[in-house]
Amino acid sequence: MQFINETLLAAGLLLFVAILLSALSQRFGVPALLVFLAVGLFATELPGVPAGFISPQTAALIGNLALAVILLDGGLRTRAATFRMVAAPALLLATMGVLLTAAVVGLLAVLLLGFDWRYALLLGAIVGSTDAAAVFALLRSGGLRLNERVGATLEVESGLNDPMAVFLTVALIELLRLPDSGLGQLLTTFVLQLGVGLAGGWLLGRALAEVVARVRVTEGLYALLIQSGGLAIFAIVNLLQGSGFLAIFIAGMVVARRRVHVTEDVLRVSDGLAWLAQAGMFLILGIFTDPEALRDVAPAATAIGIGLIVLARPLAVAAVLAPLRYAWREIAFIAWVGLRGAVPIVLALFPLLAGVPDATLLFHLTFFTVLLSLLLQGATLPAAARLARVTVPPGSAILASETIEGSREPHALVQLRVLPAARVEGSAPAEIEWPVGVRFVEVVRDGQVLDQPRLRAGDVVAMLAPDDAVGDLEEMFAPAPLAQEFSLDADTTLADLRDYYGVEIPADATPSDTVGQFLRARLHGRPAVGDRVALGRVTLSVRQASGGHVRRVGLRLAPREAT
Repeated sequence: MQFINETLLAAGLLLFVAILLSALSQRFGVPALLVFLAVGLFATELPGVPAGFISPQTAALIGNLALAVILLDGGLRTRAATFRMVAAPALLLATMGVLLTAAVVGLLAVLLLGFDWRYALLLGAIVGSTDAAAVFALLRSGGLRLNERVGATLEVESGLNDPMAVFLTVALIELLRLPDSGLGQLLTTFVLQLGVGLAGGWLLGRALAEVVARVRVTEGLYALLIQSGGLAIFAIVNLLQGSGFLAIFIAGMVVARRRVHVTEDVLRVSDGLAWLAQAGMFLILGIFTDPEALRDVAPAATAIGIGLIVLARPLAVAAVLAPLRYAWREIAFIAWVGLRGAVPIVLALFPLLAGVPDATLLFHLTFFTVLLSLLLQGATLPAAARLARVTVPPGSAILASETIEGSREPHALVQLRVLPAARVEGSAPAEIEWPVGVRFVEVVRDGQVLDQPRLRAGDVVAMLAPDDAVGDLEEMFAPAPLAQEFSLDADTTLADLRDYYGVEIPADATPSDTVGQFLRARLHGRPAVGDRVALGRVTLSVRQASGGHVRRVGLRLAPREAT
C-alpha cells in the first residue's frame, strides 16, 4: 500500500510541477512540451528512481494511448471543408514528404556518422514524420492565428503522416531482422495499413456518430462516450492490421461533422484530456530516457537534428508544395514548423521491442533530435510566422450566416462573435443603434442564453438582418485594426474598384470579373482566410471563404504618398 501511495504522490507532484513550469516557460517562448520532457528527465536523477523503472512495453503502451487521444481531439476540431481544401498537399506531405525526409536523413547518417545504410534509413524513418501532439499544442497555445491554408496543412499533415512513418519503421526493422524480406510483402503491408485505416475510420466513425446522436446520457458523459468509442476504433483497426492513428483522426472528423452533442463543452473536455495525454506521455518518455546516454550522443544527434531541420525537411516540403503553387514564404514556414515530438520517440521504441542491435543508440539519437526540434523550431514559431507573413489579424466577426427562405426581402440569420476592442463591446443590445432592418435575437455567453447583458469579448450574438446590412454588422463587431478595412461583398466587380478607387484592371482580368473571382484566380483556386493580393493602392484580403469560393473581402487603401 505504501508503494502505491508513494507512486501516486510522485506522479501527482511531477505533473503538478511540470504544469506550473510550463506556465512560466511560455513567457520565455519555451514550448510546454519541452518542459514536460525536461521534468521527466529530471525525475530519473531523483533518489529512489531505479534504472529501467519504466519498461519499453509500458512506455509504448502509454505513448500509443496518448497519441490516440490527441489525434481524436485533432479530428474533432478539423472541419470537413478545411480538410478538403488541403487534402491533396497534406496527403502528399504525409507520404512522399515523409519518404523524402527519411531518405535525406539516412544519407546524412551515412555520410556524417558512418552508419550502415539500413540503420541510417531506419533512423530517418523514425524521425521523418511531424508530430500531431507538438503541432496541435503549439499552434493552439502560441497565441497566433495563421493563414487558414497554412495552419490546416500543418495540422492535417501531422494527423495523416503516421501510417507512412510506421510503415517505413516496421519495414526497415524487418529488413534488419530478416534480410530476405520481399519488397512486395512490405508494399502490401503499407497498402493494408492505409486502406484499412481510411475505411475503418470512416465506417466506424459513422457508427460512433450515430450512437452519439441517438444515445441520451448526462451532458458530461458525451465527451467520455466519444473518447471511449474512439479508442475502441483505434484498437479494432490496429487488430485488422490497419493504421489506428489514421482511423481515429478520420473518426473524429466524421463525429464532428454530424454536429450532434459535439458542443463547445465537449470540446473543452476533449482538449483537457488531450493535454493530460500529452503531459503524461512526455513525462513518461522523459523518465524512460537515460540522461547519461543523451550526453554521449549529443554531438552526433546535433548534426542529425540540424540536418533534419535545415536540409531534409525543407527539401521535402519544397519538392511537394512548389508544384502545387504554394507561396515560397508559406513553403518556408511549413518547412520550419516540421516539429518532432512524441511520435518519433514512440517509433524509436519499436526497435527496442523487436530486439534490434544498437536500438538504444537509435532511441537516444531520436530523443535528442526531438529536444532540439522543440527548442529551435517550437521556441521560434511566433517569430517565424511573422517573418513569413503567414499570420492574419483577428478574423471576421461573422461565425455563420444562413439565408431565410420565403422572405420578400433577402434576409439572413447571422451569428457574430464580439471580438476584443469591438465598437459594441461594453454596450447592452438595447443601447446600440443597429443598422436599418436589423433585429436582435439573443446573446450566448459560456453556453448560457442571456437577455440584455452588456456585451463582452467572446459573446455570440444572433441577429436577423437584411443582406445589405451584414457588412455593417461585421464592422461593428470587429476590432479596431480590422475596422480600418472596408468590408466588401465578393460579388463587387473590378469595374467598381476602378470607378471608386482608380484601380487599374490587370491584363489577365476583365472589368466584369467579381472581386471573388479575381482573388480565386490569383490564389490558384485555393483561397483561404488571411490571403492578401495587392492591386495598386488597394490591398484585398480574404475574410471569409469556403469550398474554394470567396464570400467576404476586406479592402485596405494605402495613402497616395505611400505609392
